[in-house]
Amino acid sequence: MPHATDLAATTDKNLELVLHVLPAIVVILAVSALCGRLALMVKQPRVLGEMVAGVLLGPTLFGALFPEAQKAIFTAEVKPILYVLSTIGLTIFMFLVGAGLDHGDSTAGQDTRNAAVLALSGIIPALLLGTGAGYLLYDRLSRPDVTSFQFALFMGGALSITAFPMLARILYERRLENTQLGRMTLLGASVDDAAAWCLLAVLSAMHTGGGAMRILRMIGFTTVFALVMLTVVARLLRPMGAKVERTGHFGFDQMYIVVGIVLLAGWFTDYIGIYSVFGGFIAGLAMPRNPAFRTALHSRMMDIVCVLLLPIFFAFSGLNTELGGLAGWAMIGPFLLILAAGFIGKYVGCATAMRGIGFSWRESWAVGGLMNARGLMILIFINIGLAQGMISKDVFSMLVLVAVITTAGAMPLYRWALPERLEQRMSPTAHEPEAASGTNSPEADPLHA
Repeated sequence: MPHATDLAATTDKNLELVLHVLPAIVVILAVSALCGRLALMVKQPRVLGEMVAGVLLGPTLFGALFPEAQKAIFTAEVKPILYVLSTIGLTIFMFLVGAGLDHGDSTAGQDTRNAAVLALSGIIPALLLGTGAGYLLYDRLSRPDVTSFQFALFMGGALSITAFPMLARILYERRLENTQLGRMTLLGASVDDAAAWCLLAVLSAMHTGGGAMRILRMIGFTTVFALVMLTVVARLLRPMGAKVERTGHFGFDQMYIVVGIVLLAGWFTDYIGIYSVFGGFIAGLAMPRNPAFRTALHSRMMDIVCVLLLPIFFAFSGLNTELGGLAGWAMIGPFLLILAAGFIGKYVGCATAMRGIGFSWRESWAVGGLMNARGLMILIFINIGLAQGMISKDVFSMLVLVAVITTAGAMPLYRWALPERLEQRMSPTAHEPEAASGTNSPEADPLHA
């Protein structure tokens, strides 16, 4: 009796593709669910388990132990489908994060100023230390066709990244997204990553000979896009938010408009080279702030995105992650130097800056721990660098380990600084940073979902 795929191959190529894609998605969901549960058991966020699941499904473990099985599940025609699904999922998730931010309240101005300080403290120290490490290690680690300036700046840019999607997932799982600390951290991390992607675009243009005009055009398009979304589009959407608030009904007509805006925003930012995640986030910021509108968005879209589409994103990224190129003991010194530069630049830099503007040491170290997580955003960054020949496989492998270590350390550092008894007393109307003693207002409302 002929196999099902053989039958499909003789009748319908599209059906044959479906018969390959669906098993791959089921495998991804099963491994992600298992690793997510194991992560929770060791008191790590579920999202870290999902990230590890993606790496395990790649060539590092599954591909090494069962190469034929991995090739049969994740075939060449399946990977483009997974890429499209993962991009849509990540874009919509970051749209929901932006739509859920309480950036229109009375503390928004203070939050924005604090986020600007946090963003600078997350970029500059890590960029400088990473660039310095890159210069020191250039002769030892760099490809010969890459200049010392490009190599050093790439290292600095990679270490200045914060795992924006992972950070958002952590804050949502902890129900901290609308606390003062949560809003500030999300905004600061979004600026950090936007700057890192702009830097990558500049380095890519330099490496490939794109020229200054390409760089200036990208910056100009990004600025115009953000201004149009946050002014013109936001104003046009206000009547829709008011109608949902008045009637309590969020129907298919509204859903078509919202999803269309998100996908167009993601497409445009991808087109200009700033990655679709930021298009989705800006589209979320442009959405109406009415509570009923926001609740409807989250209730209809968040679960399916987190359960189905985000694990596909992690898995697709893991399929492109290869740790087999890690060198032996001779590279332990360079690796420790890179790790120290990234850790000190982010963790210490952000915590010191937060303390300097009036937050308590506990809050400051908590923010530093969260900002130090790099997750798969750095993996995307360095995969692009590897594909374009800006770094070698040895450097790539070291930076993968930096990503895993700093991300795994985020929650232990956060919990050490801000134990659960203090975290539960925080609220979306948390105290202002001048309460530097580290005690929160006793009358603060509990966190809400």
